[in-house]
Amino acid sequence: MATQIGTMLAAASTQTVPVVRGIRDDQLGHPTPCDDFQVRDLFNHLYQIVITFQELAARKQPDFATTPDELSGDWRTRFAEQAGRLVEAWSDPDALEGVSPAMGMPQEAVGQLILLDLTVHGWDLARATGQRYTPDQAAVRLLTRLAEQMGPQAREMGVFGAPVEVAETAGAFERLLALTGRKATL
Repeated sequence: MATQIGTMLAAASTQTVPVVRGIRDDQLGHPTPCDDFQVRDLFNHLYQIVITFQELAARKQPDFATTPDELSGDWRTRFAEQAGRLVEAWSDPDALEGVSPAMGMPQEAVGQLILLDLTVHGWDLARATGQRYTPDQAAVRLLTRLAEQMGPQAREMGVFGAPVEVAETAGAFERLLALTGRKATL
């Protein structure tokens, strides 16, 4: 039986995998909403954290120090396969039990972090390459609470940018993006 995080990761993967498949080679040098990241850099980062968080689901100690260049061969298909493995890893109820030995936080919170990355970076890549991204609304509600709670620490660590003001009429996803320092509209 899938966990709530596993179900939400499956929904995020359903949105993010087609975005990755839709990245054209001539777009790899395009800027993204993440400062200092071009599409190629952000893809490599996202690919690496998809692998890393599979290891974290199994309570292994991943290598956080490197971000290899994964843009060789059929990198789009490899990403889809790894995203599927990520969903499978976090769908196991045992993955959510206890405290992460590598991160020192509850495993459930670790699962929420990869959901945040897969969702927001999926949108970042879509935005940078002119594609659509529609997140799971249940995930957006969960991730907004997470971003509100961890925002100050994430900004201090350089993970989030400064929060962006949004209109009162902004939707839930636009508000989540603003909490992470992104403007949903230009």
